[in-house]
Amino acid sequence: MPGHVDRLGETRPGLTTVAAPERGATRIADRVVAKIASQAAREALPPPPPDAVPPHATVVVRRQTSGSGGPGDAPTHSARVRVSLELGYPSDIGAHCSAVRRHVAERVRALAGMEVPEVAVQVERLHLAHGPGTAQGRTQ
Repeated sequence: MPGHVDRLGETRPGLTTVAAPERGATRIADRVVAKIASQAAREALPPPPPDAVPPHATVVVRRQTSGSGGPGDAPTHSARVRVSLELGYPSDIGAHCSAVRRHVAERVRALAGMEVPEVAVQVERLHLAHGPGTAQGRTQ
């Protein structure tokens, strides 16, 4: 293979192409995927009530290789996500949960390159909206 002459006039060996499996892989930590999921949940929801805890997520990442495990097989990763959040009430809880599921799956797929077969949304608390004309205290 012919060499390459750099600007100082020195000859260097030519560049070679290394196959993807031989270059290695980037491993994204589970906590990073959880932070991506938490941020995506915040993006999908309207502004929270002032006393609400921001959404948080836990993630289980499965790392595996596709196919027979030969040198040409690329690793495939999937993340199962559980998001806990608090919502204002009254609101369309089902629509908010659906929006969170969809947005979390899209963002984790786009930013971490992982498939997301499951996003479980857990509503931990509902915050009653206190506006003019609404009763304070307990609601039955």
